[in-house]
Amino acid sequence: METIGNPWLWSGFIAFVVAMLALDLGVFHRKAHAVSLKEAAIWSGVWVGFAVLFNVAIWHYFGAERGLEFATGYVIEKALSVDNLFVFVAIFSAFAVPAAFQHRVLFWGILGALVLRAIFILVGGALLARFHWVMYLFGAILLFTAVKLFVSRDEKPEPEKSPVTRLFRRFVPTTEGFRGTSFLVKENGRRLATPLLLVLVLVEATDLVFAVDSIPAIFAVTRDPFLVFTSNIFAILGLRSLYFLLAGIVDRFHYLKPALALVLAFVGTKMVIVDLYKVPVGVSLAVIATLIGGAVLLSFLRPPKAAGAAALRVEAE
Repeated sequence: METIGNPWLWSGFIAFVVAMLALDLGVFHRKAHAVSLKEAAIWSGVWVGFAVLFNVAIWHYFGAERGLEFATGYVIEKALSVDNLFVFVAIFSAFAVPAAFQHRVLFWGILGALVLRAIFILVGGALLARFHWVMYLFGAILLFTAVKLFVSRDEKPEPEKSPVTRLFRRFVPTTEGFRGTSFLVKENGRRLATPLLLVLVLVEATDLVFAVDSIPAIFAVTRDPFLVFTSNIFAILGLRSLYFLLAGIVDRFHYLKPALALVLAFVGTKMVIVDLYKVPVGVSLAVIATLIGGAVLLSFLRPPKAAGAAALRVEAE
């Protein structure tokens, strides 16, 4: 596979990720606490800033084409990762996870997601390098997912009724309530899981489902595994802070899911017609940014009816 990623770049990037995660858990979040809006906003800015600096470096050392590929991949992954937030909010709400425990769940959940996505990227890249028809398979998966997402855009996730929850409760002995931030405890000589471990498993399962969509989507932009991996990781690393920043208002982005469905449909179509016409990377970035940006803007200009009615009631009072 053709790639700009030499061993030094791979080693340096992985070392950077490990160092930032160690700093996050070992220094800034050594004690469990509810993440404030200010803290979430600062960390969101930090992660976006790192991604921008990395993109500038790619652009400078490897050219505009590679820079555009990274930028487009990052925007796609960032947009699709926002869809995870809807499910995270539902999971934490359904299991009444205290605000002080949520960062720990997301930290370990995203750490697991990094490993899973690295495996997906390596396998996906190897398949594409060996079998050209896999591109059509990825495109078909994205088109199917786009239709499914659009049709089910108004459905509310019910994690407490999911097959993962039922299987976990059937086979894993679990305590009745939380035991602080512990995932496992020993009580009466037995090793038991806590509900927090079930929440972590659900977060991992959610990311696994979303990875099936997001990984093929970014391969429509670039085949370079280094660019696929780095853009994916930067988007995922910023997901925790984005959750705490937007958790309270994520339901207001009611046009986001239809826009994400259109993004997946566009990228899927791009993969299916790759042998007939190759869409320029700059055009892909413009289309995706317009769809996502337009959905966010329209969500604020035309808020959900429930939110609008609530605002009117507040004004009347």
